Amino acid sequence: MRTIFHVDANSAYLSWTAVERLKNGEKDDIRLAYAAIAGDPLTRRGIILAKSDSAKACGIRTGETIREAMGKCPGLTLYAPDHDMYARYSDAMYEVLSRYSPVIERFSIDECYLDYTASESLFGPPLEAARRLKDEIKSRLGFTVNVGVSVNKILAKMGSELEKPDKVHSLFPSEIEAKMWPLPIGALYSVGRSSRARLEAAGIRTIGDAARADRGFVISLLGKAHGGTVHDYANGVDGSPVVPTGESGRKGISNSTTTASDVKSLEEADKVLLWLSDKVGSRLRKRGYYAKVVSVSMRPADFSKRPYGHQRRLDIPIHTTDAIYAEAKALFRRAWKGEPIRNMGIHCNEMTDSPEGQLSMFMDTPLAGDAVFPAVSAGEPEGAEELDKAVDAIRERFGKDAVKRGL
Repeated sequence: MRTIFHVDANSAYLSWTAVERLKNGEKDDIRLAYAAIAGDPLTRRGIILAKSDSAKACGIRTGETIREAMGKCPGLTLYAPDHDMYARYSDAMYEVLSRYSPVIERFSIDECYLDYTASESLFGPPLEAARRLKDEIKSRLGFTVNVGVSVNKILAKMGSELEKPDKVHSLFPSEIEAKMWPLPIGALYSVGRSSRARLEAAGIRTIGDAARADRGFVISLLGKAHGGTVHDYANGVDGSPVVPTGESGRKGISNSTTTASDVKSLEEADKVLLWLSDKVGSRLRKRGYYAKVVSVSMRPADFSKRPYGHQRRLDIPIHTTDAIYAEAKALFRRAWKGEPIRNMGIHCNEMTDSPEGQLSMFMDTPLAGDAVFPAVSAGEPEGAEELDKAVDAIRERFGKDAVKRGL
């Protein structure tokens, strides 16, 4: 039987910002104040990315707009996100985890799965090791994590969510009925807002209701793939392995933004895509990486609709702003349904240290939508590398806002 840990940094962006500020001589710990990390504190544009416990007590939710959050808590202090700094803390957490097992999957920037099965003979019983791991991260790095312990990934993840912060929870099969089944159906991983509404309308209000329901009935509500997954997860069934991500820091680099107003035209979209391409490209170059896969995502202004987009595997890896922007524009034009958009993102994946590529049999892969289409990029545009080096050098010396790109 396997033993799997799910390690999740508590309110990661806020915690990492707090630790960094304290390291730099700040006296106050923003984790103890009415504080949040948000898209653009100066213009008050964007959404809440993380919040303190005090802000949470005011009813502030991750994902709501800054305006909504300020309405609930007028004394809320906002801090800008710093994705490069977050990557450093994520890497530091990964390094601590690697002391306990070589089999680690970076599920997101602030959470990992760890296969502890073969490590028990070295580090002792799973729950004792999980507590040591949690305490080591706190003492060495200054922030807290939750650790869920079980026999598979879904139960470990659900276990880590039971109570926060700074906790270790087991959720073994014998504990499912008591610990997981009473939770609302929306608490089950993979059940989003629309799925929850359909399930609740059919009388499935708790995870236990879904687990005890006829599998075919759940599939009839959500479709074969999703419905089957929900029924399996509700019963604690998950055979997926922990897939090692590889070298620390290489899972992907992305940036997204919630715009101040609806994006309704290609001209408006291009301005946002250029800004995002510049951010992502700068971070790629700073870490010495080239990306083999570029994707664009978008979320309709009607936030009840699901996000969608396109991704494409490239013949030649890229990291200049111009090359990323060219790909992003093409991807956006193929994916966009013509409706008002409020959130856009660019993600670069499959990192390499080398700009050399090879011919590929692959075309792009739709994230949601229609036909595939050929790549537009043939590598970096002439002169783009030199331009980016100059811009990066100026920003390094005079600040990241010293140079801004325009169409």
